[in-house]
Amino acid sequence: MSTSRKSEESIYRIPPYYYLHVIDQNTNVTRVETGPKTFIRQDNERVVFGPEKMITVPPRHYCIIENPVLKNKEDTVVFDANGQAKLLHADQEIRLAQDPFPLYPGEVLKQPVVALKVVVANAALRLRSILDFEDESGEKRTAGDEWLFEGPGTYIPRKEVMVEETIRATVIKPNQAIKLRARKESLDRDGDARVTGEEWLVKKTGAYLPGAYEEVVDVVNAYVLTEKKALHMRSIRTFKDDFGVVRKNGEEWLTKMSDTETHIPHVYEEVVGVVSITTLTNRQYCIILDPVDENGKPQLGRKKLVKGEKSFFLMPGEHLEKGIQNVYVLGEDEGLILKANETFKDAEQDVERKPGDRWMIRGPVEYVPPVEVEVVTKRQAIPLDENEGIYVRDVKTGKVRAVTGVTYMLNQDEEMWPKELPPTVEGLLATGKDPVADRADRRTTAPGQRDKTRVVTYRVPHNAAVQIYDYKEKKARVVFGPELVMLGPDEQFTQLSLSGGKPKKPNVIKSLCLLLGPDFCTDVIVVETADHARLQLQLSYNWHFEVTTKPEDKTYEVEAAKLFSVPDFVGDACKAIASRVRGAVAGVQFDDFHKNSAKIIRSSVFGFDDNQKVRERFSFHQNNLVVTSIDIQSVEPVDQRTRDSLMKSVQLAIEITTNSQEAAARHEAERLEQEAKGRLERQKISDEAEAERSRKELLELQAHSAAVESTGQAKAEAQSRAEAAKIEGEAAVEQAKLKAQATKIEAESELERLTRAREAETKYIREQNELEITKTSQMAAIETGKFKDMVTSIGADTIKAIAVSGPEMQVKLLKSLGLKSTLITDGSNPINLFNTAQGMVGGLVPARSRPVPDSDEEDA
Repeated sequence: MSTSRKSEESIYRIPPYYYLHVIDQNTNVTRVETGPKTFIRQDNERVVFGPEKMITVPPRHYCIIENPVLKNKEDTVVFDANGQAKLLHADQEIRLAQDPFPLYPGEVLKQPVVALKVVVANAALRLRSILDFEDESGEKRTAGDEWLFEGPGTYIPRKEVMVEETIRATVIKPNQAIKLRARKESLDRDGDARVTGEEWLVKKTGAYLPGAYEEVVDVVNAYVLTEKKALHMRSIRTFKDDFGVVRKNGEEWLTKMSDTETHIPHVYEEVVGVVSITTLTNRQYCIILDPVDENGKPQLGRKKLVKGEKSFFLMPGEHLEKGIQNVYVLGEDEGLILKANETFKDAEQDVERKPGDRWMIRGPVEYVPPVEVEVVTKRQAIPLDENEGIYVRDVKTGKVRAVTGVTYMLNQDEEMWPKELPPTVEGLLATGKDPVADRADRRTTAPGQRDKTRVVTYRVPHNAAVQIYDYKEKKARVVFGPELVMLGPDEQFTQLSLSGGKPKKPNVIKSLCLLLGPDFCTDVIVVETADHARLQLQLSYNWHFEVTTKPEDKTYEVEAAKLFSVPDFVGDACKAIASRVRGAVAGVQFDDFHKNSAKIIRSSVFGFDDNQKVRERFSFHQNNLVVTSIDIQSVEPVDQRTRDSLMKSVQLAIEITTNSQEAAARHEAERLEQEAKGRLERQKISDEAEAERSRKELLELQAHSAAVESTGQAKAEAQSRAEAAKIEGEAAVEQAKLKAQATKIEAESELERLTRAREAETKYIREQNELEITKTSQMAAIETGKFKDMVTSIGADTIKAIAVSGPEMQVKLLKSLGLKSTLITDGSNPINLFNTAQGMVGGLVPARSRPVPDSDEEDA
């Protein structure tokens, strides 16, 4: 409603640089009114747009006008006959910096005012022509053409040109290149013709701006080659590389440091990988398969031996057989088994080798096998002790032998032969149980792994035997312990499968050695008496084998083989003894057997001799087994009723025995009690008589003691008083002596003290006097020396002058006074005129030099 009211206004004040559109409703022509002015609308006019500010394009800016007005050569707007501004419909006009302008009716501001694009250095705008035109330089552009506007510069747009993209230069660093691809047939910057899809490299260091028909595919970094690295290259099409060599499609080669320090792969070559140098020391070698010849052609199927010291690169197609290998350094106890794969001449041994030949070289030596030779294996000498050995088989003849007690090395026609043993024997050998100490141990342990190529050894314990059978010679030998058995290639142990358990069961005990005893075995058998009482007996037999012959006897081997003639001697002996016992027990009653079981069983087993005495042994002549004794450990009825009857009879017998024993014990106890009572009475009477005698002796002793006590007391008192008086006298005498001695000692000590004090005082006074004399003498000497030195320093004449100077001065003084008088004296007292003069002139003499007057002079 505001717009409609505004359009109905009659007066419009148009500011400067503003405009509005007015339509004449009579002619339907729209015109532009620009300010500054005041526009008065007529009735047939209507304002359809504005007032609106004019479009201002500042410097270095532009805008795009769609359907622009048509202008003549004088750059003025062209109007038609009706006064309507003519428009270029479906056209565009780019207007740059100019005075503010209005939009005529029909003109549309397609792009507002924006700044012109400034293209910096190393950048460009890729332009595409959308209309055919001719630019300012006279070059004709066809629709679809593309070109670059390179910086630095400001791009002024045209309506015929569209900006596709901004391209920035790619900086090529040292050891870099860029891969370019042509999008269309064109000329590159070097003037070379490029076809569509062609790729090439630009390696020049610096900024590179791709052309309009060029695109950057990738930035390629150079590979830095060293003495230890090379590049494995492959050609993807035929071309000439950077070194001027024509490479065929699919060809492979190495680029080394000797060719170039850095390498940028060509567009038609690819890097398969980086090949490291292969370095061999003087203790290494290698074999190259399919080596490349001097012309770079691979020699398929061939081999090449390379020894160290050497460093090289594996060429494409080459590879090492088993990698880098160490030179075979063989010691004195080592060897190599070699095999020829093709015919060649062995230069070291000057022998013609044929394919399949095998030979052996021994150390000490260093060996590098040629390409025609294959190292089959390395042999080490096997040190063998006297009790060790190995099985060796000759691969040519198949003969197997055992080597023991030497250091042996297999040659080229020998190999270690594994000796197979039955699983049971393997288990017995692997458990390592002592046949004697562990014979009661029935536990099975997991067998260990045995070296089957080593000679099988078995330690036969003391008082045991082992039978070994040679299947090749078809002979058996028996070895008695203690001994170490070593099996030959065709020998096997005779395995013993003995009965065990109670009662005996077959095949319970497995063993390789036969213990000769003495030993014992226990068996449980069931017997039946004549009165059909079934009893279970547990018997223990002591047995041993007898070997009476010596090794030097002819029958020694036969007698030794007898030991193993019965496979299960335990079961055979137990069955034989059990049958004899059953037969003997079947002919006696239960009571008889119960009373005489030991005698019946021993006689049934051992039998009687010619004197009808029971023998001491039972011998089995088949294997020289001897049973020496039988111990009946238990007899138990099998039938429950028999067992109950036996239990009742046993209990009844026990009860009768117990009652008889109780009666006898009671009778004996009563007898002992009566004897004890009689002995007690007699002992009581004896004790009373002895007590009376002791009481009498006691009274006599008491009387004597009282008499002795009274007499002794008086005597003791008298003796004590005499002893006391004597002791007091002796003590007084001793005290007087001690006092006299003490007085004497005190006097002597006091005298000695005074004497020492006087001597010390005398010595002190004497030393003090000596010190005083010494001091006085030294002081006198010092004063004398001092006076002498003073006199010497002053001089005799000076002293004389000093001495006479005083009297002379006094004489002169007295003379100068002019006194004339007479003095009469008696002559007893001398008159000292000098003193007089001195007293007269005393004030002139210093006080310290005045002599002290004597007492006589003072009196005068």
